[in-house]
Amino acid sequence: MDGGQHRGSLRAALPGDVEPLLDVQQAGAVAGLRHIFPQDRYPFPRAALMDRWLREIADPGVRAYVWTAHTGRITGFAAVHEIELLHFGTAVDTWGSGLAWLLHDAVLEEMLSAAPAGTPSLRLRVFEENRRARRFYEKRGWAMTGGRSRTAFPPHPVLLEYTYPLAR
Repeated sequence: MDGGQHRGSLRAALPGDVEPLLDVQQAGAVAGLRHIFPQDRYPFPRAALMDRWLREIADPGVRAYVWTAHTGRITGFAAVHEIELLHFGTAVDTWGSGLAWLLHDAVLEEMLSAAPAGTPSLRLRVFEENRRARRFYEKRGWAMTGGRSRTAFPPHPVLLEYTYPLAR
């Protein structure tokens, strides 16, 4: 990586960001989740996710973000609803570079500043079989709660709930 990916910033996502954001999300999903969603049977649901991102960007209760490199290229994304991290990812060519840590910390700061007083923890859900993401979140201080659910997308893999304690 050229190092330029780190010289960027977090900003609110706009409807015009959805196509390049989906390019980042799709490449990451195909590379990192193909063992969960084999592409020959469960291809990336781009149209459904485009609709979801556009709804979330328009929803005043959701804060959607993109990380843009100094070049203007979208290299990361996240979305938050109240105290839940809904979506998070970075461009495949930035994996292992430290960008995910920067993006995580920037989004976490936004979540902490918006959390109602007395909120005990933040939450997220991650695929049980996404060991890479689970390691990342655990290194950043998130802990499994034991909560389990399933995603709406076939083959409906298990999601594990994690929390990030606010009282430290």
